[in-house]
Amino acid sequence: MSGKESDQNWEKDTVEALAWEGVKEQRRSRRWGIFFKLLTFAYLAFFLWAFVDWEATGDLGSKPHTALVELKGLIAEGADADAEEVNELLQAAFEDKNTKGVILEVNSPGGTPVQAKAIYEEIMRLREKYPDTKLYAVVSDLCASGGYYVAAAAEEIYASKASIIGSIGVRMDGFGFQKVMEKLGVERRTLTAGKNKALLDPFAPQDPAQRAHLQGMLEQVHQLFIDDVKAGRGDRLKESEGMFSGLIWSGEESLKLGLIDGFGSTDSIARDKIGEENVVSFSPKKTVFEQLTEDMGAVMAKTLNRLWVSGAVDKAMLY
Repeated sequence: MSGKESDQNWEKDTVEALAWEGVKEQRRSRRWGIFFKLLTFAYLAFFLWAFVDWEATGDLGSKPHTALVELKGLIAEGADADAEEVNELLQAAFEDKNTKGVILEVNSPGGTPVQAKAIYEEIMRLREKYPDTKLYAVVSDLCASGGYYVAAAAEEIYASKASIIGSIGVRMDGFGFQKVMEKLGVERRTLTAGKNKALLDPFAPQDPAQRAHLQGMLEQVHQLFIDDVKAGRGDRLKESEGMFSGLIWSGEESLKLGLIDGFGSTDSIARDKIGEENVVSFSPKKTVFEQLTEDMGAVMAKTLNRLWVSGAVDKAMLY
């Protein structure tokens, strides 16, 4: 073999060896890539398993239970207690063949009259449709205004002695900036087609006729509220001066006024009134992402609290 042929063979062998090493390196990279993907998936699976309350998304109707529907926060469209969503949950609770009774757990400052009345009327409809399934309202911290409007539709209302109950009234808020505008020398220019189109304009003086009109409207809505409370509570109400004036009372005083029927919690009412201690929540189920972020936030808050108490975190940083 000539020297030239030997050089050519060496070059060929070198190229083949380099190519083969490149193939083997690609295979190794692919295997490591698969390994790290599997490792990441396993980590995420463990993370989700650790943080998500899988029991909350389980089978609701597998055995006899007390159905729990929560009404928390503002009662308004798109808010925490949207009437459409609450009513769907109530319907599901009553329709479940294993529901022995329903508890509406209330913690609400109120909301819009329309949304509160919609839930009130749906409860009344469901009670009539399912006469053997009792619905009890249980108040935690607050059951005021629209929250009490809804609770009044229940078979009975229970609360803590320290709960806040009442505020049977209607309000409309606004501000007047006329004097501020005058001091600033700002001229308000508003064009309207319709004498009262600029109703409640905060930059104009209040019109007595418009005020009287709005007051009359509020009185009508207030009377609807009163009528529904009386219809729901019946002769249990011990009407007194101020009962429908918007005042609030403690749970202990509310019992004397007939605004509630006694003291109790969700567990005690499920056990003593419904006779079924197995409580199943019919509240909206969070998505995995919502549950995950909520639980992560709770864990972070607890961690910061521990650091705060131990002095490991400079408290000035958290102001």
